[in-house]
Amino acid sequence: MRPISIPSYILKSWNIDYSSDNTFQQIREAYATLSKGSDTPEVSVVIPAYNEEKNIIQTLFSLCNNVTTKSVEIVVVNNNSKDNTEAIVLATGVRCVRETKQGITAARNGGLAAAKGKYILNADADSIYPKDWIEEMIKPLVKNENVVSVYGRFSFIPIGSTGRGVYFFYEYFADFMRKINKHLKDEAVNVYGFNSGYRREQGLSVDGYNHPPGTNEDGYLALKLRDQLKGKLFFVTSTKALVWTSDRRIQIDGGIIKATITRIKKIFSRKQGEIRADL
Repeated sequence: MRPISIPSYILKSWNIDYSSDNTFQQIREAYATLSKGSDTPEVSVVIPAYNEEKNIIQTLFSLCNNVTTKSVEIVVVNNNSKDNTEAIVLATGVRCVRETKQGITAARNGGLAAAKGKYILNADADSIYPKDWIEEMIKPLVKNENVVSVYGRFSFIPIGSTGRGVYFFYEYFADFMRKINKHLKDEAVNVYGFNSGYRREQGLSVDGYNHPPGTNEDGYLALKLRDQLKGKLFFVTSTKALVWTSDRRIQIDGGIIKATITRIKKIFSRKQGEIRADL
């Protein structure tokens, strides 16, 4: 069951005062607990960032307050930000690396190269992660060697005029469309870069996020992992792993009605070239 309203623990991160010294101190303390002081973390959470000074504190607060048995590092990849993204990240005690080649593919590859963990989890700088997200996403990879990539669900936090109630129904519609995707196209089109994961060595073995023109880096990596390693993808449906993200991209793209029409058109387009473009 999807939540109609935004959970209180998500709102706590969303509404955190990103200019407060106390907030930075809380993140530093929480991250020390999350990392368990390990120089060889079991999990690396990788976040590409470009001009995210107004969003990334909320994301880091939510991630650092995760509860897991694993030792975790967070790696933010500064992809030539023009604002104070890097300084803000470093002030929280979280590791920040630079990737000078512009673009999401280069940023994700840079994060993969810099990561130390056995497992990689992909996150984004404008999303809020529930406290059990890391544990729930890693669990299938730990339990089953045949699982080569995991991906999860998400819900929207409205920042525009569209209400949360509207998104509640839209998210169920999107879930239904993903089931159709799995059967009419390819399950890999359901894999998104802000809520997915895999094993680091396996990601490196298939040439990381590099992908052909006309495809996307996140879905194509999942496809390569599955097909080249003869494994399978795992859809994490637990609400404990439900990621909350702002609806800014929907607003930029023209709003909820246009987003719905676009999704329907993509679903029922079965040409191979169009399927590859979704990956």
